[in-house]
Amino acid sequence: MDNKFYITTPIYYPSDKLHIGHTYCTVATDVLARYHRLRGEDVMFLTGTDEHGQKIEDKAREAGVTPKEFVDRIVEGPQGVLDLWKLMNISNDRFIRTTDGYHMSSVQKIFKKMYENGDIYKGTYKGKYCKPCESFWTESQLVDGKCPDCGREVQDAEEEAYFFRLSKYADRVRDLLVSTDFLQPRSRVNEMVKNFIDPGLEDLCVSRTSFTWGIPVDFDPGHVVYVWVDALSNYITALGYLNDEKDGYDRYWPADVHVVGKEIVRFHSIIWPAMLMSLDLPLPKHVFGHGWLLLDGSKMAKSKGNVVDPYILARQFGVDALRFFLMRTFPFGSDGNFANELLIQTINTDLANDLGNLVSRTTAMVNKFFGGNLPAGCGVSDEDKALLEKLHSGDGPVVSVSGGAPDVELLAMASGLRSLYEDAMAQFAPHKALEEIFKVIQRANKYIDENAPWALAKDMAFNGPRLAHVLYNLLETARICAVLLTPFMPESMVKLFAQIGAPESAQTWDSTVWGVLSDTAAVTKGENLFPRVDMDKALEELEAAKEAALKAAQGTTIEVEPQLEEKVDFDTFCKSDFRVVKVKACDAVKKSAKLLRFTLDDGTGTDRQILSGIHKWYEPEDLIGKTLVAIVNLPPRKMMGLESNGMLISAIHTENGEECLHLIMVDDAIPAGAKLC
Repeated sequence: MDNKFYITTPIYYPSDKLHIGHTYCTVATDVLARYHRLRGEDVMFLTGTDEHGQKIEDKAREAGVTPKEFVDRIVEGPQGVLDLWKLMNISNDRFIRTTDGYHMSSVQKIFKKMYENGDIYKGTYKGKYCKPCESFWTESQLVDGKCPDCGREVQDAEEEAYFFRLSKYADRVRDLLVSTDFLQPRSRVNEMVKNFIDPGLEDLCVSRTSFTWGIPVDFDPGHVVYVWVDALSNYITALGYLNDEKDGYDRYWPADVHVVGKEIVRFHSIIWPAMLMSLDLPLPKHVFGHGWLLLDGSKMAKSKGNVVDPYILARQFGVDALRFFLMRTFPFGSDGNFANELLIQTINTDLANDLGNLVSRTTAMVNKFFGGNLPAGCGVSDEDKALLEKLHSGDGPVVSVSGGAPDVELLAMASGLRSLYEDAMAQFAPHKALEEIFKVIQRANKYIDENAPWALAKDMAFNGPRLAHVLYNLLETARICAVLLTPFMPESMVKLFAQIGAPESAQTWDSTVWGVLSDTAAVTKGENLFPRVDMDKALEELEAAKEAALKAAQGTTIEVEPQLEEKVDFDTFCKSDFRVVKVKACDAVKKSAKLLRFTLDDGTGTDRQILSGIHKWYEPEDLIGKTLVAIVNLPPRKMMGLESNGMLISAIHTENGEECLHLIMVDDAIPAGAKLC
């Protein structure tokens, strides 16, 4: 067995409102990563954030902050990406941000290498562009004139750009998709071939000149690298490809699987392989495109107002219950309809009634009838050993024993569980793995009723050995199931192991065979791991929590300066000359805590110097290249011995008692010197 496993989630655009749909993909990837660690493999699990592009630049301008400030707040701030992954117990080994210096440097080298290979050339892009998806489309690819991915309006775009010769690799990519199991589930293959390759794979626009928030093309600085070349490269730059800051490329590449949402399968199954072919690098073994979580029949999205807050759900029901629900309820390759009622029903049926009931009843009976410790010798009997030997003597474990004696059926199902579980996980089907586990759990609960331990306990002198053996079988079944449930509910399984007295040596992959638990293990009743949820009460509490969160979000106190009553005549106003200026350089003024010195292009051909007391709100390096507005016909004034020729325009208000200032930033496409009117 290859002892390494490299698995990735896509690096997410840092949305300012994360929802349960974001959580779904990452939890699934975490479950797969934990599963392979359980098997003793050396796992590298990568996730991160995709932080460049016009969309982020625009949002930052709207928020009155720099793009880096904008993404820092969303990635590292309260309830940001890192907070959510911590909440959901995500065990990623590395987290990459596309604003990381090593990544940016590597991407420049990747772009240049593809250019030198003859696979990138300069041209002019003219077509349709979807800003929310950062995607270019031909007219024929649009659906009802709108973006085929998100259904939003597209805009005409024309600009100088570099192109990647994607068409050159069409045949090789088509063969990869059709002739191998590279793309899964298989249903995605026909969609890619029919919709994108067979109509004629066009060369791909891979640079932009109409905005600046991106990785500069170092040999042509007017261009920034198109976001998908930037983003896709993270899978190798995070391993140290063309940089010295990270390592692991030789160990982990090619990736075993990229787990992605179906909306970005095209980028990962067509563009990414073609890029790697151009670079003459090995291809990932698999791309798995999962479905969406739907709410009211449509994909969750902030713009649609149908977001489900994972923080509220985790507080209400617990992180492990939420993780379990996401993996148990929705077939991983298909879309699934989310509903709070379904979540509560799953918790009550599977976790409270089935698993919780099995553990609670069994530990309670061991404590009641045997004081917490079963008698020595009650574990694996000679008959059990003979049965187990028979079950495993063929090509695989016998599990089809329906209708057999209760002990035979339970032992057969429990001892054969790992093989079925393993097959399901190898197919990237965690929902099927859970289905197999819960067949065994349900059989164990039936086993309790068949053997009626409470009846056996009425004559301990005669039935004591049988009662102890029945309870051992239940504990051992619970233990095997708990080991295999650990990737899904890691914190809850630690508690379960403690209740049934399973040491660490009985919590491993190799221990998922029958008879590992000591027959004298110390059993404690412990807390109810999965209490039943009152449906009506929980729904009311969820609604109240949503309303409270909404009020909190709206509760920021913002004060603005009152408007002046004194009127200014129109002729006087027109004497103020407002001009667009571009920041060529910016630095802090020595011995001043407030002042920044700007060197500005005002369209005259001569640099203009303006000093502004905004260092409290901005760092100088974050303002270089920005397009601002200034009054340029004010008389010069001296500040800290330096001359300031004009004034930059900003907006100021008070938020929660703190003064806030935002420079007015305008579209970079507006030339320096343009007059505002």
